[in-house]
Amino acid sequence: MRRLQLLGIQVGAVQPLQVGDQRVMSGFRKHATRGPVAVSALGLKGDEQADLTVHGGLAKAVYAYPIEHYAFWSEHRRSLGLSTELPYGSLGENLTLSGVLEASLYVGDQLRFPDCVLRVTQPRGPCYKLNAAMDDSTAVRTMAQSGYCGFYLAVDVPGSLAAGQAFELIAGPRETPLMTLFKSIRAKVG
Repeated sequence: MRRLQLLGIQVGAVQPLQVGDQRVMSGFRKHATRGPVAVSALGLKGDEQADLTVHGGLAKAVYAYPIEHYAFWSEHRRSLGLSTELPYGSLGENLTLSGVLEASLYVGDQLRFPDCVLRVTQPRGPCYKLNAAMDDSTAVRTMAQSGYCGFYLAVDVPGSLAAGQAFELIAGPRETPLMTLFKSIRAKVG
């Protein structure tokens, strides 16, 4: 059985991001936190989202990404001649997790931490800002094709999180596989 662990916690303030010839506001760039981080219904203390129509809110309070996909991104970047150094948070995630992949999750599954419970709500759709943040014009398409999208979490029980914590995966109703929802997102991206 895989060890389920929270490897890193990242938050970020809204700041300008250069996207082509435009500067847009974005909370994509995240930095690692130290010590326990408070988690409320709207997410992690110190984290901000620029466009609340597509990020944040009760159903998308926290964004998680599996560390298992980082090797794929590193190789992808190597093939493009880009830096392969990818610290936790490089995909815009709040939580970098080990042991849980999108393909095994269902909407409603819970991640139970010692002082907090989060619930899987939906896959992340690749945002156009991903290309700019990764300095890779193919990142959005690559995420859509690979299915390595990460997932959003709602906060069922507020509390706190700390890097290094183990967590338990509690099965939800098992009605809607996360990747079934991602297929409709993938179709929009192409």
